[in-house]
Amino acid sequence: MMLKQFYKEAEEKMQRAVDAADHDLKSLRTGRASTGLVENVHVPAYGSDQPLKQVATISTPDARTIQIQPWDRSVLPAIDKAILAANLGLTPGNDGRVIRITIPVLTEERRKDLVKVAHKVAEDGRVAVRNVRRHVNEEIKAAEKKHAITEDDRDKGLDETQKITDRYIDKIDHLLAAKGKEIMEV
Repeated sequence: MMLKQFYKEAEEKMQRAVDAADHDLKSLRTGRASTGLVENVHVPAYGSDQPLKQVATISTPDARTIQIQPWDRSVLPAIDKAILAANLGLTPGNDGRVIRITIPVLTEERRKDLVKVAHKVAEDGRVAVRNVRRHVNEEIKAAEKKHAITEDDRDKGLDETQKITDRYIDKIDHLLAAKGKEIMEV
């Protein structure tokens, strides 16, 4: 049935919007060490720019430290420079074998600013989900005008699309709540 295709398309696109919001929220710095802060920093290595996670092992040995161990020690200076150039507010310490980054404690004011940024990221995700809903609703209405579906099917389709939208917006809200709690945690 045609409506199921619309629902499937809506779910796939909305999930991508949720995944994008989740990725952006994970890259926000909290007071706690997270590999997500640095794993996508691009490092000039092997003749091209590579994400850090493709040239090194990234771990968090404790709550305030990120440890980066490159698979090839010759890439160590490039990793060091790339982290500094990424403007993350982090200072890498290089001992010749591994890079250690100590995450500084956040001030209360900085925590509140980060929560505002998290809300903006979540709102962008919600807007993306709503745009998918609008697009699918337009397709459903167009199908009804072409007499491919009935008026009842159109109404049912619009209701189901709204239910799917609500479900994905709830997912974004849960991600935001978790990130907000993580940021405000001392």
